[in-house]
Amino acid sequence: MPRATLHSWLATCGLLLPFAALADASGASPQARPHDEEPVPLVIAHRGASGYLPEHTLAAYALAILQGADYIEPDLVMTRDGELVARHDNELGLTTDVAQRPEFAERKRTQTVDGVTLTGWFSEDFTLAELKTLRAIERIADIRPGNARLDGSLKIPTLQETIDLVKTLQQSEGRRIGLYIETKHPTHFQQSGLAMEEPLVRILQHNGYAGRDAPVYIQSFEVDNLKALSALTQLRLVQLFGRGQPYDQQLRGSDLGYAQMATAGGLEAIAGYAAGVGPEKTYVIPRDAKGNL
Repeated sequence: MPRATLHSWLATCGLLLPFAALADASGASPQARPHDEEPVPLVIAHRGASGYLPEHTLAAYALAILQGADYIEPDLVMTRDGELVARHDNELGLTTDVAQRPEFAERKRTQTVDGVTLTGWFSEDFTLAELKTLRAIERIADIRPGNARLDGSLKIPTLQETIDLVKTLQQSEGRRIGLYIETKHPTHFQQSGLAMEEPLVRILQHNGYAGRDAPVYIQSFEVDNLKALSALTQLRLVQLFGRGQPYDQQLRGSDLGYAQMATAGGLEAIAGYAAGVGPEKTYVIPRDAKGNL
């Protein structure tokens, strides 16, 4: 998995860069360490071992852990019946075989998501039972053509299934394995009557994840949902930085943008609700006029 695809994050106690480089291709497990010990730096498998298997599948998460990842990074979206599932986006056409399913042809529609007009099939229009009939496909087959060999063979996992996998492999590997969760399109889901903050915290609490020492981080490109989460849980939160403005701030009519958030004053404000930040690469490694690092 390319290192460049990973978020880095700045902890309040100093700079920590969680690298996405995969472990030795031999699959050898890292040296055992105490179950509650947090390694530094963390190895975070962005979307799982997505250079080897279709992203956000249990197979990709499992392979990443077996290759040595300390944390896996599931992106979460909501279903129509309020279940949290792992997908890169709520639009399902690029990551599932829904376009080949005639029984769902009438579900295709056009809507605006985070200010962008999209046409396709959306997770919030499907129940979990319906999503479970779909199968994952490789999202960027031109870049990862080998993954396409598994198109149609892997299901969409729920958050609970992902947690079950992590806990099982935590026992077999004899080491602490964590979840580095991203909430996708939280304002969009809230506007759809499917706010994800309380269901997310409820599932995590049910599985014993509570407090700042738990092996969980929750990250978001938006601000308000992290503030809402900070009132619901003591789990560590991470404010992601992109370009322009967070979508929720656009809707508010606020002038708060990511560049302002990355200043000393902006970081101080973020420290009021989050444990760290995840800057887009150019915040850490500047580019020249041609866009080169």
